[in-house]
Amino acid sequence: MLQPQPYKMKHFGVLINLLRDRQAFLEEIRQGIRLQNKTSSLFVSSSIFFAIYGGIIGASHSWMQALSGAIKLPAFYLLTLVICFPTLYFFNVLFGSRSSIQQHFVVLLTAVSVISVLLFSLAPVTLFFIITAPDSYQFFKLLNVLIFGITGSFGVKFLYEGMQLLSQQDEVGKKTRTTILRTWLFLYAFVGMQLGWFLRPFFGAPDSKFELFRAVKGNFYLDIVAAISEILGFR
Repeated sequence: MLQPQPYKMKHFGVLINLLRDRQAFLEEIRQGIRLQNKTSSLFVSSSIFFAIYGGIIGASHSWMQALSGAIKLPAFYLLTLVICFPTLYFFNVLFGSRSSIQQHFVVLLTAVSVISVLLFSLAPVTLFFIITAPDSYQFFKLLNVLIFGITGSFGVKFLYEGMQLLSQQDEVGKKTRTTILRTWLFLYAFVGMQLGWFLRPFFGAPDSKFELFRAVKGNFYLDIVAAISEILGFR
């Protein structure tokens, strides 16, 4: 007799189905199959993976920063999605899309879920450098910028493919919607970087006290230039 799956295992099962056969998964979204189940499962599983990675990077400072990172990293990705989602949906509808708001949202959530899985897969690498190079704060910062950049690029690629598949049922205005999608991806990236800067720190600087949030000053780009300069010995 088959035993019922534990609640969390059902959520992870949906995510595994996405990873194993993404074309079939996206086709189900296009057909509107089990959208509510996909939404809840991807939300839960991706939040757990983000929380794990956020906790690990925060642990490079303290247990309080680890707890903060475990909360803020899932919030960061969800808030970025919520902020940018209406723009994509309403512009698509304006130019001929007949896909529902839930179909749009689930496609975006699949991309976020892919990012969460990739971050989780890289967690042992991050943990290794926390243990072996505990005093290399600037290197650790740049390493995570690289990790977030690589995982984000895969998520964007997945999102682009998913939205293109969703557009196949609406040929009218498809070219315009593709242009909108490409523009929106830049908007999503800039909103994400600014929001990440606003929510920092995700991992605190050594010899600094715990901060839930840091004063908003400077910007992400100047901070990265300063980190590179310090590593190269220019400051």
